[in-house]
Amino acid sequence: MDRRQFLFSLAACAAAGPALAQNRPIRLIVPFSPGGSTDVIAREIAVLMSKSLNATVVVENRGGAGGLIGAAEVARAAPDGFTLGLATQSTHAVNPIVYKKADYNPLTDFTLLGEIALAPGILLVSDKVPARDLAGFVEYLRGHPDRLTYSSPGTGTIGHIWGEQFKRSTGTSMLHVPYKGASQALADLAAGQVDSTFTSVASAFPYLKGGRVHALAVSWPSRLDMLPEVPTYAEAGWPDNNQPTWYGLVGPAGMPGAARQAIQAAMAAALQADELRKKYLGQGVFPAHSSSEEFAEVIRRDMERVAAISKAANISVD
Repeated sequence: MDRRQFLFSLAACAAAGPALAQNRPIRLIVPFSPGGSTDVIAREIAVLMSKSLNATVVVENRGGAGGLIGAAEVARAAPDGFTLGLATQSTHAVNPIVYKKADYNPLTDFTLLGEIALAPGILLVSDKVPARDLAGFVEYLRGHPDRLTYSSPGTGTIGHIWGEQFKRSTGTSMLHVPYKGASQALADLAAGQVDSTFTSVASAFPYLKGGRVHALAVSWPSRLDMLPEVPTYAEAGWPDNNQPTWYGLVGPAGMPGAARQAIQAAMAAALQADELRKKYLGQGVFPAHSSSEEFAEVIRRDMERVAAISKAANISVD
């Protein structure tokens, strides 16, 4: 099928809603390694979008450099509707600010298709920390500056940004311990090698069952059904930290309107499916849907916030 036929089919799909018939697969590039929550989020929506479009949506993992490599590949791809990318807060709000080698503009080098999921963050402390609520933790930190540590998946990651945001908003001081991934950062927290960490609920949940780590706050509008005893940051008195992380879909800049509309229609249908909602909630994430304009505003706002935090904390990655 040539490009003109493809666009005609896309336009028909967007206007009338029937399945898209074509032979070429659509690539969905995930800028992280297989197996994590980001990968699961992409694969679940890809299955349902394939059904709506009557075209195979193939997930391709392009990990490396904190998501820079995969995101840049999407930005450089032909804007014909056959290459999509999973955008995250890291790839589109953090990396362009903290990475010196970031070579894409998250607002102008992509077609922003919309958000697909939100994920609450969580503050965990080890069993060795003498605090079991957020107020007590802040009080202890203020009385013991630079005594405690917090781990993150690495310098310039969203966990690092969350940690520095927390320090800034509470007027406290901790030592940052960067790891090469969330798994080791959490494992060492459970082992008592570090004192705290800022991560997603999806990553943290398996560690909460052992009783060796304790949850002090979540970044969500209300308490989570899965953790009803854990208050939100806003509820505990620090609303500036009450920002969840997000996931969205993008394509290269200049994607034809027919392709964009058809893919957005498939996204919307997938996000309304009970099947997707159940699988997302099982991963500790919540389906979300926004327009291109709303998504752009989310990215723009987060870039401003990250820029302020990274400047104050002198966060920069070569």
